[in-house]
Amino acid sequence: MAGELEGCKPLSGLLSGLAQEAFHGPSDITEELLRSQLYPDVPSEEFRPFLAKMRWILKSIASADMDFNQLEAFLTAQTKKQAGITSDQAAVISKFWKSHKTKIRESLINQSRWDSGLRGLSWRVDGKSQSRHSAQIHVPVAIMELEIGKSGQMSEIIWYLSFSTWLISLSIAPSMLLQMESEFLCLEFDEVKVNQVLKKLSEIEESISTLMQPA
Repeated sequence: MAGELEGCKPLSGLLSGLAQEAFHGPSDITEELLRSQLYPDVPSEEFRPFLAKMRWILKSIASADMDFNQLEAFLTAQTKKQAGITSDQAAVISKFWKSHKTKIRESLINQSRWDSGLRGLSWRVDGKSQSRHSAQIHVPVAIMELEIGKSGQMSEIIWYLSFSTWLISLSIAPSMLLQMESEFLCLEFDEVKVNQVLKKLSEIEESISTLMQPA
């Protein structure tokens, strides 16, 4: 069956299916659907590693946002690998990327842009009413609420995970009310944590200023 996998005719359709699955939002595309529609005579155990290889190649190209020179060098390297791809398959992949690069790039930008899901931001200073330590009761804290839209948007989940990692590095515990009906991220800061955040923001500002200076 290897000869059928090396054929180029169904490969363009396979790449379209993988692009839809990986870059353009939720879809009903499954491994079995792709196999039955495009490679019906290939057993699942042979199709699965071939699919994984093509998925990796497509994601590698997209994540690097390769220009055409980079693409050519990358695909040439793949043709020289053992169990890599054929020259004909490389040509199909190259043609597909040249036709779909702009659309895939726009989808990746939209998925990673957290501000597209941010609908509002509010903050206030409040007194802490509950704590495991009595000395912390009534201590002023800053409360920030971010309205980030409905859940299920990959960009919002990615942003939240990245933002939470940053908060955890500051020993800040975010409470995430990200349920199907919820739209708010609530953060609580005491004076020490506010100063830590301000210090981090100052470091970011300095880094940006340094990068913006002419060489």
